[in-house]
Amino acid sequence: ADASTFHRHASYLLGGPPPLRHLCSVVTMPEVTMDHLDEKQVQLLSEMCILIDENDCKVGADTKKNCHLNSNIDKGLLHRAFSVFIFNSEEKLLLQQRSDAKITFPGCFTNTCCSHPLHTDSELEEKDALGVRRAAQRRLQAELGIPVEQVTPEEMTYLTRIHYKAQSDGIWGEHEIDYILFMQKDVELSPDPNEIKSHCYVSKEQLKEMLGKAKRKELKITPWFSLIAETFLFKWWDNLQNLKQFMDHNNIHHM
Repeated sequence: ADASTFHRHASYLLGGPPPLRHLCSVVTMPEVTMDHLDEKQVQLLSEMCILIDENDCKVGADTKKNCHLNSNIDKGLLHRAFSVFIFNSEEKLLLQQRSDAKITFPGCFTNTCCSHPLHTDSELEEKDALGVRRAAQRRLQAELGIPVEQVTPEEMTYLTRIHYKAQSDGIWGEHEIDYILFMQKDVELSPDPNEIKSHCYVSKEQLKEMLGKAKRKELKITPWFSLIAETFLFKWWDNLQNLKQFMDHNNIHHM
């Protein structure tokens, strides 16, 4: 980078956090080169995510790109997200390996589907987390090719919310309040290779083996999936037929 670029970056980084009102609209962007990134994934960066405060109250909207820049995350930018866990009739969990084209955490294994509700009327609906469940239905079809009629919002159990932050690399990261959605059903799959490198169903024992391999750096797992697996997942998994006892819509687990 030339000297002028360096000074622009330096002045941005040294400028300190913007006033909160700016966080509620659009946060000023540092220059980020995206020439080397996947074209289809770059197009998705213009989608509008839902900005929230630490109590999950909506404060505005911003692009997926702005929401995932570490420079903005460091200033407190936080958005709404979800993580879906689909189990088949044998109680095995469907995992996906994120494609190498993904901008954050490429090539990492994770739960069935992770994404964001968008700042649209249908996905902003907060009653019973209906907007989030609609977003999950949309992304399960987009990523895994599951027909929408096989993953209706009514079939998804909204358990609780998790607040976490994680860096993917020096530029990109995650800072989300993540709605946990469970579902048990045998579904048809036709994954989009731009989104998903591979997928598999695993038993509890197989997942524990994968978590061990991740600790030994033999494979990569997303930080949110790792956090959920190490804290809540196996307890929930043991009680797939009786999840009501774990539903907590009042508290947000800060991790």
